[in-house]
Amino acid sequence: MKRIALVTGAGSGIGRSIAIGLARTGACVVLAGRTIDTLEAVAAEIAGHGGEAWACAADVSARGEAEALVAKVEAKFGRLDLAVNNAGGHGDFRPMHEIPPEEADWVIDLNFRAVYHGMRAQIPLMLRQGGGAIVNTASIFGLKGVAGNAPYVAAKHAVIGLTKAAALDYATSGIRINAICPGATETPNLLRVTGGDVHALDGMIPAGRIAQTDEIAAAALWLLSDEARYVTGASLSVDGGMSAA
Repeated sequence: MKRIALVTGAGSGIGRSIAIGLARTGACVVLAGRTIDTLEAVAAEIAGHGGEAWACAADVSARGEAEALVAKVEAKFGRLDLAVNNAGGHGDFRPMHEIPPEEADWVIDLNFRAVYHGMRAQIPLMLRQGGGAIVNTASIFGLKGVAGNAPYVAAKHAVIGLTKAAALDYATSGIRINAICPGATETPNLLRVTGGDVHALDGMIPAGRIAQTDEIAAAALWLLSDEARYVTGASLSVDGGMSAA
């Protein structure tokens, strides 16, 4: 039976690479995000390589849309085997008191509530079918602090706490829940912050370079695979050694 996988934030960056990687394993991938054109481009890329994908526009930071997305998946496929709650982002780096409340709310909604709402909708379907695997995209800044990005750091710490607690809730129900914690990665958001300089952060990273999105995707794919069948509640750092420094 072909596995059904859902990836949020699948139109670019890490989400796109995870979706392509899942399709290569033979899964049918539901691509979710706010911009249908970018999702359809990824779906076409997957189809061009013989894979199967379905683009579905949704703002998963809104509870109703996260729930409607999973309902559409169930209606179309009848099951959900794998879910990657990956949607995220942040604004420019500034001290906390200089970040407008509306921007802070947006960051927390996108990086934490989208994960919470997603899991809250995904888990009942997985329970009904007898199991599944979930990976949440946290960050190295879910493990440590950084100046100038307090709402993002808080949200990513919350993702790790949520992952641990939910993993315990469903450890005997056949649902594994883990998180990946990427370090600096060559994504559109990072290039926006660095002004397009892929080497701007090299000096901060023990490995001497930022990650490529497929390197982060490889960690997520492993956590979703049967090779990680005894792993749940973990937060896997994929950061070139940043969290060890």
